[in-house]
Amino acid sequence: MKKILLSIIVTVLFISAFGQKISRIDLNRDGSFEMFSVLLDGGVTMTIKNDGSVIAWGNEVYSERIPSMIKLDVYPGRVEYYPANDNEAFRGKVKYIGKTLITYYASFDDKSFVGKIKTIGSSKIQYYTLMENEALSGKIKQAGNISITWYTTYDNEALKGKLKSVGSTNLNYYASFDDILIRGKIKSIDRAMFTYYTSNERKDFQGSVKSGSQLQTINGIKYFVRF
Repeated sequence: MKKILLSIIVTVLFISAFGQKISRIDLNRDGSFEMFSVLLDGGVTMTIKNDGSVIAWGNEVYSERIPSMIKLDVYPGRVEYYPANDNEAFRGKVKYIGKTLITYYASFDDKSFVGKIKTIGSSKIQYYTLMENEALSGKIKQAGNISITWYTTYDNEALKGKLKSVGSTNLNYYASFDDILIRGKIKSIDRAMFTYYTSNERKDFQGSVKSGSQLQTINGIKYFVRF
């Protein structure tokens, strides 16, 4: 009996560990942040912006021609929304995707958080305030047990407001004193390096990527850079 109970506990912990976690981060061509992908219970993916608003959700489908490209197919399972008689800050927003409950900060919470995602399943989402830094205000600070940092108004002009770290993974960008065609673009994600053709090189290639893989998997999270 004890062995059965232990097995059930381990299984529950295993499922919890792999649900409601950041699974992928997309960056745009200019180095700006595009979205987080969060893996929900049951293998469903939800995409959210850096301000905690929902973009979409569904089942990930990988391209047969380009493995790094994915799309979300419509999720055929349970989807529920908050009714019209709920708090104004989250009425009409998605409440359940499968078994995963999503909650939001209410109208009586800190005004800078109102309407933003508060929890995804068991994972709590926290945000930076205006008092911490103007460039960070409203952006995700903590997603479950993962800390997230962004470059502030005190950093180089080409870096301000961009994603700086996700847990122990650091992101670096080309600064404003670098070549005009590569300023602000991603330079490295952890140990993965990216280089680009500059304005001094062949005109046909200027600004395009020279080295670096578009899709990187680092510390269990996929990073996709749109070249």
